[in-house]
Amino acid sequence: MAEKKKNLVHPKWSYTTNIYEVNVRQYTPEGTFNAFAKHLPRLKDMGVQVLWFMPVTPISEKGRLGSLGSYYAVKNYKEANPEFGTIEDFKRLVHEAHELGLRVIIDFVADHTGNDHHWITEHPDFYVEGENNEALHPHGWSDVSQLNYSNPEVWKNMIDVLKFWIKECDIDGYRCDMAHLVPLDFWIQAKKKISKIKGDLFWIGECEEPEYHQVFDATYTWRWMHASEEFYHQKMNLQSLITVLYKSVTEFPCDALRLYFTSNHDENSWNGTEYEKYGEAAQLFAVFACTWNGTPLIYSGQELPNKKRLKFFDKDEIDWNGNFGLHTFYKTLLTLRSNNKSLRGGDPHVLTQIISHPDDHRVFAYLRKYRSAGVLVILNCCNEGLNFQVKGVKGVFRNVFGGDDINFEKNNEVYLNAWGYLVFERIAMLS
Repeated sequence: MAEKKKNLVHPKWSYTTNIYEVNVRQYTPEGTFNAFAKHLPRLKDMGVQVLWFMPVTPISEKGRLGSLGSYYAVKNYKEANPEFGTIEDFKRLVHEAHELGLRVIIDFVADHTGNDHHWITEHPDFYVEGENNEALHPHGWSDVSQLNYSNPEVWKNMIDVLKFWIKECDIDGYRCDMAHLVPLDFWIQAKKKISKIKGDLFWIGECEEPEYHQVFDATYTWRWMHASEEFYHQKMNLQSLITVLYKSVTEFPCDALRLYFTSNHDENSWNGTEYEKYGEAAQLFAVFACTWNGTPLIYSGQELPNKKRLKFFDKDEIDWNGNFGLHTFYKTLLTLRSNNKSLRGGDPHVLTQIISHPDDHRVFAYLRKYRSAGVLVILNCCNEGLNFQVKGVKGVFRNVFGGDDINFEKNNEVYLNAWGYLVFERIAMLS
């Protein structure tokens, strides 16, 4: 297991939380903060706890891709994107979210800026020099310019940006884009300084580097996501998939929060919707994301469900039809996660016991336990219905999606539909 170099204390509320990613541009016909605010009560009812807003800053015009450009080509770190509204509009949105008990984090793009950010001309030494005495366009991204972290002034100014959004808008944390491309020492210093302004901030690092958990509460599980897609398309078997999962657990600190998801803005736009990736297993993997040891992430429109790829550089709004077909599905899972201590993520006191047999090629089942609390999850990872025997599980359990209570010591066989799932919550322990 990766050595833990420093104790990281997560915000107390974060162990049972979930993340909902907001794509403001595509969320409503207006594509504004004010229009999105109308959805807050619905999301609160669904059980959402943290709203992550993709970058809310203005987008550069030089080298812009598409008609509206990438959110991640930042023109000014201390202004709001006029496409979305004003800073005052965003402040009001954050206040309304807080009034409902929701928390708000925003995207912070630290590796690069847009090509016409004012630093380009005011502080050219803030950038890595590329060809023709121009700033380097990193990673093949022609619409952005690489910041130079060997310059201490870059550190100072970026930390000042982080302070700005905390002080001005009272946000609750950051999702840090491509965090591993920025020196870990910068993040350590930045968090130390920012935490003095507001405690209990939540930090998500878009990376999969164990050492970055010295700073970040949560990191991504790209390997698991790609492997689960390969599994559905029969490019690996269940045992190989679980081996990937095992590595994602053992290579990270035991109290690290890992983000599990079936979609996000990159996946939806570039690699396809969860239905393209997982087909009939889309809900099964969503159940896993909400019940395994980690933090579940849901993307805008998944509760619809949205079955189209949203354009990244142009207006392409979600086709809301008033029928939120998976609202209750997600509400059930998110409410269970919030209320049942056995689903706490990153808590070493919670045990995860694998119930399915290691040689089982079709079912993955696990029991998560905290003292007398327990949640049993059974996933049928194949395209045909089957019976499964639940062994070694004690107590009376309630099927959270409906059905009779079950005492598995008396009746230990359950039936699962093709790509089906069962989630049981322990309601009584028997002597």
